[in-house]
Amino acid sequence: MELSFDRMYQASIEKDATFEGVFFTAVKTTGIFCRPSCHARKPKPENIEFFATSKECILKGYRPCKVCQPLEKLNQTPEEIHLILEELSANPGLKFKDADLLKRGIEPHHIRRWFLKNHGITFHAYQRMFRINAAFKKIQQGDSVTEAAYEAGFESLSGFGDSFKNIFGVSPKKSKAQRVVDLKRLETPLGTMYACAVEEGICLLEFTDRKMLETEFLYLARHLNATIVQGDNPHFKTLEAELQRYFEGSLKTFTVPLFTPGSSFQQAVWNALQQVPYGATQTYKGQAVILGKPDAIRAVANANGMNKIAILIPCHRIIGSDGTLTGYGGGVWRKQWLLDFEKANA
Repeated sequence: MELSFDRMYQASIEKDATFEGVFFTAVKTTGIFCRPSCHARKPKPENIEFFATSKECILKGYRPCKVCQPLEKLNQTPEEIHLILEELSANPGLKFKDADLLKRGIEPHHIRRWFLKNHGITFHAYQRMFRINAAFKKIQQGDSVTEAAYEAGFESLSGFGDSFKNIFGVSPKKSKAQRVVDLKRLETPLGTMYACAVEEGICLLEFTDRKMLETEFLYLARHLNATIVQGDNPHFKTLEAELQRYFEGSLKTFTVPLFTPGSSFQQAVWNALQQVPYGATQTYKGQAVILGKPDAIRAVANANGMNKIAILIPCHRIIGSDGTLTGYGGGVWRKQWLLDFEKANA
């Protein structure tokens, strides 16, 4: 049922936190938008409009409030689930059953719904994939199939073999030629992202609502002869720490290693992208000139569009010759936000 203006205004007056995520309050006189629970002084009703999402607020030209920080903790993982994920990361062999969740005060149906919504699989399927990912790496490092299976928490070799083959398409003993691409869900002020990593570095960082995401996953899997599986990777820790500092405005240059499979021309374009300074913009034509190919503007634009590592390889800093923002895989509204954010913190 759609909430009335009066009900939303009343909720904002009462600073009712139960309406968090349901609507945002935008103030016409100041040009900012807030959470329903914001403690800043409330304006008159005629100076307010309400929006369902932060995206709508930004598209209308509103800036996030510095008091309640409405972009912080957007779609954040609940603390109780975050702790469980940390434990799984430290010990993939752990198995959380419904009884274990109940002991922690977590309703199994709650965590099941959360994983289905945010990962597309159940919590138990997530745990199983995490264990198989860990076992795969053990086998790659020289452990026997038996050692890897039991260390990852599997109680039978046949069950492990079946689960392994369902994910990787080959038996554990024939998996030496396979690779795994680790996948992790990250939260940022602009929405949820997926990160992928291999031993060499981060190979994908995209917003989860990007239309080309499935195509990018298929390309990585085919090009690397790999299977993309939920799992941990040492590069994720560096990536998360640097993204946090970036969105705080204190990091201008990323150092986390990147791995960018593509043609030599695409590699050249992506390398050039990383040379565009923080807080600045470049045009497609300017990029083509720098690359020594002034007539390859369309090819440069296509290579930009094939970039799979958002923010770190900053294709958001490339604009049209007439100053328009042109396209952006994460949405033009995010591109505008990133450019404004970097300009303000440069």
